[in-house]
Amino acid sequence: MGDFLHSFFDIHQILAVLPSLLGEGLRNTLIIASLALVLGLVVGLLLAMLLISTRWWLRMPARVYVDVFRGLPAIVTVSLIGIGLPSAGVRLFGQSPMGYAILAVGLINAAYIAEIFRSGIQSVPPGQAEAGRSLGMSHLSTQLLVVVPQGIRNVLPALANQFIVAVKESSLVYLLGLAVGERELYFIAQQAQSISYNSSSFVAAGLVYIVFTVPLTHLVNWFDKRLREGRRPASGGGATPAAPQPLVPVGATGFEAGA
Repeated sequence: MGDFLHSFFDIHQILAVLPSLLGEGLRNTLIIASLALVLGLVVGLLLAMLLISTRWWLRMPARVYVDVFRGLPAIVTVSLIGIGLPSAGVRLFGQSPMGYAILAVGLINAAYIAEIFRSGIQSVPPGQAEAGRSLGMSHLSTQLLVVVPQGIRNVLPALANQFIVAVKESSLVYLLGLAVGERELYFIAQQAQSISYNSSSFVAAGLVYIVFTVPLTHLVNWFDKRLREGRRPASGGGATPAAPQPLVPVGATGFEAGA
């Protein structure tokens, strides 16, 4: 029992590695996850627009991308991009592995975000698009100003949850051998364990992950509940049903529904 506690809960080892975890590891983990999520949002939205296209030759490449990146284990994708590309002479980010780490996690997340966006856009009632077209808007304007903003609002909790996934996936970039100053949480814990042969550093890293992700998970659940309750019709006998909301394209100028 004493060896077990010493191996996993050595307070001296935890206190020794904790400053690096909080000062360097958590900062770089959030940088990798945030920039990867931004990349994933941009690529994912483009893929979602292609996935809902009526033209098969636009849908097919997007479907192949989504299926491949969702089908591959994340560790394989990180290895192919972070190790494979530099080995093949494709040095997009010089000698620093940080850029490859962000690219790999971002492209993985893009596949999942594309499906989130697609489901959100397709959840918008067809009447919204038909109303936009009946008011003289083009197909592209209707999608960008009417359908897509409503679809994104529907999936905001899912996108926030994807950020939590990106935080956890960032631990896979330890494969790329990050330099001092670029190390994320898991990489620091692994280095400490390899020196001390004590797993308490992994426990410390796990606690940092939990302290960050669990409150964020509950915040996402609260946000999701607020959105769903906001859509719920008012209860109570004799209540007057809410009038249909007028169509107001987001970002449109000089245009109002019914004008």
